[in-house]
Amino acid sequence: MMTVHELSRLSGVSIRALQYYDEIGLLPPARYSDAGYRLYDTAAQERLQQILLFRELEFPLKEIRRILESPDFDRNRALDQQIELLTLKREHIDNLIRMARTVKLTGGISMDFEAFDKKKLEEYAARAKESWGATPEYREFQQKNSGKTPEEMKRTGDGLMALLAEFGPMKDEDPASPEAQAQARRVQDYITQHYYRCTNRIFAQLGRMYGSGGEFTENIDRVGGPGTAAFASEAIGIYCAE
Repeated sequence: MMTVHELSRLSGVSIRALQYYDEIGLLPPARYSDAGYRLYDTAAQERLQQILLFRELEFPLKEIRRILESPDFDRNRALDQQIELLTLKREHIDNLIRMARTVKLTGGISMDFEAFDKKKLEEYAARAKESWGATPEYREFQQKNSGKTPEEMKRTGDGLMALLAEFGPMKDEDPASPEAQAQARRVQDYITQHYYRCTNRIFAQLGRMYGSGGEFTENIDRVGGPGTAAFASEAIGIYCAE
């Protein structure tokens, strides 16, 4: 765990900015210390990296939060988009450097304004933003949660994590057991009630994501104990295959 001061030193993001990210629900800490200080785990640090990459590409904070909270958010897909956008941004900067050098060498002015054209970069960025809100599930998510405060959104997320944590005491049992399957159904119903209609196809995808490592796995194992995410993933897979 890192304190807000340690994360600030590591990332170069000011303490005030990190506090603001928490206030708007963009980067909540993993937990608070007994003294009330923010504490950040590895999953929170990964999320901050995603935030900073999008910020480097000049995405507004509201757009970044929308993308990170999209039901179909995929870290690798986001990284592919970020790499493409950064490559386009580098090409744009290289063109500006070449034009500036030409002006310096010739001692005159360049009548070629093509180097200033950011249309290609802007069009790709717009498509990337739109791609995270194109699904019916995301539109339903927006409708159900548009009026909620960050605190209400956090409570809803905590409720889902509490249900996933209940897989923890079962993890040494058969994931096909009636208890594990009933718990999978409760998780699916909760997602449908609070987020979007969670079909078996979507639930199977979520289950694989829960057990694939990274932020989701770490968060589930943190609340349910090591191995909980893998067990939940297996139980959900069995449930959705029926």
